[in-house]
Amino acid sequence: MAKKSSKRKIIGLVSEESGIRSYYTIKNNQNTPDKLSLRKYDPRLRKHVTFTETKKNLGRNEVKAKKH
Repeated sequence: MAKKSSKRKIIGLVSEESGIRSYYTIKNNQNTPDKLSLRKYDPRLRKHVTFTETKKNLGRNEVKAKKH
């Protein structure tokens, strides 16, 4: 089984106009250390708006170290 790299993180994208987090993606922190900002379709507003990066806080974002 392949090793899971800790360089890639799951992030959520939040709409700047509606404040709804409707997109999730994976980002390599080593290549792009700045916050990601993408123009995507907002299904609530039914138009294209800017989405900015936020953390995905569901407990699955980071792998915890095993206790020995």
